[in-house]
Amino acid sequence: MPELPEVQTIISDLNKKIVGYKIVDFWSDWPRAIKNKSLANFQKEIRNRKILNIRRIGKNIFIDLSGKKTLYIHLKMTGHLLVKTAIAKKQEPITKNYFEDKVNSYIHHIWTLRTTNQKPITLEFSDMRKFAKIVLDDTKKINSLPEIRKLGMDVMDKKFTLKKFEEILDKSKSRAIGLVLMEQALMSGIGNIYRSEILYTAGVLPQRKIGLLSKSERIKIYRAIFIVLKKAIRLRGTSDSDYRDTAGAPGNFQKILGVYRRAGKHCRKCDTILKKIILGQRSAFYCPKCQK
Repeated sequence: MPELPEVQTIISDLNKKIVGYKIVDFWSDWPRAIKNKSLANFQKEIRNRKILNIRRIGKNIFIDLSGKKTLYIHLKMTGHLLVKTAIAKKQEPITKNYFEDKVNSYIHHIWTLRTTNQKPITLEFSDMRKFAKIVLDDTKKINSLPEIRKLGMDVMDKKFTLKKFEEILDKSKSRAIGLVLMEQALMSGIGNIYRSEILYTAGVLPQRKIGLLSKSERIKIYRAIFIVLKKAIRLRGTSDSDYRDTAGAPGNFQKILGVYRRAGKHCRKCDTILKKIILGQRSAFYCPKCQK
């Protein structure tokens, strides 16, 4: 599932490529992804709305539209958004047409976009497993949706201070730090890939109980969150599986992963063999020497 760096990469791309365009048509061969509306009603309500801004909370994408409506998209396991436009190719020259890759071929939803002085472009939703979710609602109601209301603070929010982080930890002292980092109701944005990388950077084992962490270890974890996520955003995310950016291209963070999915390989820092444990029904990776 795409995590914060992957979703932020998509958000940044979409703000550059589709803001100012008007939605003139919508097609879908999987209307079950559209929640609380029929396909016909969705098409009617979204048509002729202008795209004003794209933002996110945690791993959730919000496309604000004219008429005080917002399109909310959750990519789930295999979803990713593609912008197909000759304009984007001129602005961002590429040596390969990534749209032809198999992973980008599972198109189930297409928004046709137009401006007064440009040729139509398409925003296409590739989703192999068809788990993704699409919601259209009043902008003022979006944050009141149950799945959004229960989210914890986004870890890249300016209000996510060390004090806020420690308040979260203090409520979960008996739990493993590797579990709490992924708890979206406590703090949103971190998933399985980045919890392992954050704790590796901080030098803390994922199974450590929070109540046993020292003040300095808490600070190291807090700082590692920003170090790892900002680097992953710069490298346009991790293409561990199906994730691709809006040009259909893979991210680059997987090339420098420290521990994630590297069990049995040598640590890049100390040459120790890396290990894997199951934590919260998910695999967590670590170095038994670098992490304490």
